[in-house]
Amino acid sequence: MPATVGRRMDRLVQPSSPVRGIYRRNVVRVALIGAAFVTAWYAIGAFGRPYNFFDMKIYHGAAVWWASGRDLYAYAAPDTGLGFTYPPFAGVLMLPMSRVPFAAAAWINVVASLLALAVVMWALLGPIARRYGWSRWFAVGLTVPVAAAIEPVRETLGYGQINLLLFLLIMADMVALRWRARASAGFAPTGGALVRFIRSGSWAGVGIGLAASIKLTPALFVVYLLVTKQWRAATTAVATAIAVSAGTFLVAGRDSSAYFLRVIWETERVGAADMTPNQSLAGVLARLYDTPEAPTLLWLSFALLVFALGLSRAARAHADGDELTAFTLVGLTANVISPISWSHHLVFVIPAILVLADAAMRRRDASRGLESGRRLTRRGLTPSAGMGGLAPLRTPIWFPALTGLRHASAALGVYLLFLISPIWPYEHQLPEYSHYEDGLWGALMENSLALALIILVATLPWRPGAEPAFYPETIRIDRRAIHQR
Repeated sequence: MPATVGRRMDRLVQPSSPVRGIYRRNVVRVALIGAAFVTAWYAIGAFGRPYNFFDMKIYHGAAVWWASGRDLYAYAAPDTGLGFTYPPFAGVLMLPMSRVPFAAAAWINVVASLLALAVVMWALLGPIARRYGWSRWFAVGLTVPVAAAIEPVRETLGYGQINLLLFLLIMADMVALRWRARASAGFAPTGGALVRFIRSGSWAGVGIGLAASIKLTPALFVVYLLVTKQWRAATTAVATAIAVSAGTFLVAGRDSSAYFLRVIWETERVGAADMTPNQSLAGVLARLYDTPEAPTLLWLSFALLVFALGLSRAARAHADGDELTAFTLVGLTANVISPISWSHHLVFVIPAILVLADAAMRRRDASRGLESGRRLTRRGLTPSAGMGGLAPLRTPIWFPALTGLRHASAALGVYLLFLISPIWPYEHQLPEYSHYEDGLWGALMENSLALALIILVATLPWRPGAEPAFYPETIRIDRRAIHQR
């Protein structure tokens, strides 16, 4: 009897070992995520600047000023004299912060921005995690602090900016386009009515419309939707922007008129183009010419060139089934051609790094498939169709072990550049200091982030079929036939 009981106890204990393994693995993952957050905190301290919610002070002060019945665009911050520069719809959204103290508003914005970043990373990493069999929550937990440490995110959080919230609105439309493509191909969403509506993606364009009503730069995404003939999303975006702007006019007509007739043209309210944190094309030209503003005709010429290049490459990425890269190219193009793009505006460098890293891994996997195909051929066998037709593909021109190294190096290089952000040691402001005060190397470093953006617009690779916003008609027909059966 004791021996029988012992054998039964062994049977009860053995199944628990996989459970213990899962528990240990999760403990290790949580520890790694915690270490990533601690490392990010120290990285921000090492490479960031002293932050005191500079912009949030303006937003909160303007909201309190406006809530007291005075004109929104007449507000001037006590210490700096800077005023509110966003469209009136943004003022309406920020008005509730007048009810809470400044510190509370600032930290609410930090928490909301980090949650927005986590949601975006969850959406962006979803297809990649499924492709490689990663734990999605673990990938998100690692990448959120990694992303939070780089210049655009830490500046957004430290200044009390809203760039991550706008980033969420825009990327929500990208996810909606992805869902709508699946629905149109016959992959009908399931669940309750609200869930089905959300997963259908029929609301694509609302996020871009809202973002363009809060800040004008995201309006370039509407142009992209028109260029790629995504008519419904473009119409939804325009209708959303018109609707919320008209609604704002009904409740704040005087301030709406002031913004669109006067404030929008007062470029001096934003700052001089040559200021170091302005990492746009206009900022580069202004600093190269060592003048407060960029030469207008030269800036327009180069801006049109970058506009055409960025939109054409985005359209090709869309046509090849990589909507994430297409959206990233549009966001980077908007940063480059905008007259003012502060370093905290450059959040689209995050998906650019992800695209480069994923391109490296995809090319690495393709190289391994080619090597397997060659081994089968040497044995007198033919690679099966299940290998995705790897045999006729071109052999890598250099060692297969190094395939993807170029893109991986680019991803690491871009990340380190935006982590270190070498613009600040070489910050200069006319007329006190020339932008050539530290020689050509100093001028290069002061413009390094803008130059990286321009290079990304020109060279960022797309991944055919990675994240399509449409499916070929043959797939739609096959899905319909399956449902009819």
